[in-house]
Amino acid sequence: MSPPEATWALHDGRAGNARQVFALACALDPAARDMHLQPDLLARWLAPRTWPGLSAPFGPGFRADCASPPALAIGCGRQAALATRLLRERGSRVVQLLDPRIDPRHWDLVVAPRHDALRGDNVLTTLGSLHQVDDAWLAREAARWPALATLPSPRIVLLVGGPTRHAPLADDGFARLLADLAAQARALGGSLSVVASRRTPAAWRVAIATRDAGVPGLRWTGEANGKNPYAGLLAHADRIVCTPDSVNMLSEAAATRAPVFAWSAGIANGRLRRFLDALRAGGHMRDLDDTLAPFEAEPLRETARVAEEVRGRLTVAAQPARSTAR
Repeated sequence: MSPPEATWALHDGRAGNARQVFALACALDPAARDMHLQPDLLARWLAPRTWPGLSAPFGPGFRADCASPPALAIGCGRQAALATRLLRERGSRVVQLLDPRIDPRHWDLVVAPRHDALRGDNVLTTLGSLHQVDDAWLAREAARWPALATLPSPRIVLLVGGPTRHAPLADDGFARLLADLAAQARALGGSLSVVASRRTPAAWRVAIATRDAGVPGLRWTGEANGKNPYAGLLAHADRIVCTPDSVNMLSEAAATRAPVFAWSAGIANGRLRRFLDALRAGGHMRDLDDTLAPFEAEPLRETARVAEEVRGRLTVAAQPARSTAR
């Protein structure tokens, strides 16, 4: 029988959750196991709370895996918070990312962004989200996308999310943003690349695909355009402009060495507004203006710090890289 694995990274399949939990797990254990949970209906409704008669909320496969629980389990999202609670009962040390919306005492550690306002003796706070973006990651992605280095400088990159309850962005405003950035790229003799996300509305995708074809740069609206160039664009960017709706996207942009500008940040509300205000106050981001003038900012990289705190708090030994692919 093989020994139990050191680290599991548990998530619900959402890209933002998966990226965060795997970033921290890999910082602690390069061979961490990526686990996409398959919750049943009750788990989708009630997680992270438990209930009478709870048996296999993630199916028989997960229950079988739990027979050999890992030394450390890290989860992100509500469904993962239930899974990490169950693994703690089986002897694993557990870390939960994001506010689980119930008492954090159910986990050994909870890692939550400051704008969630969660506090406690076992709560670690971050300014933004966790990710893998650092100098080594940027160098690898730059090497994987060498053609992007040939685009005219300054290479302006627009990262696009979409309207949300906390950022009610308008279609006409987005069309003006594209026109303004294209004009700035043309005036500076540079390029404009635009990459959409899964949440980008169809009307915005059409606008991206049809706007100012004469301005050099990539326009990526989906898989029909080929492989997503997001990582390569981050690595080669001279200026980054973000829609203000995604903490993950803004955190990753702020981890590069390019100046970051947020479009329509003033429209944000609630926790998102608090995050944007903190980014601005820390010098990691500026509001979009007519000049896109570069500025110096310390890259926002918190994953290594959080990993070190987890090691210290839970006495988790650093794991050597293993050759077995997962």
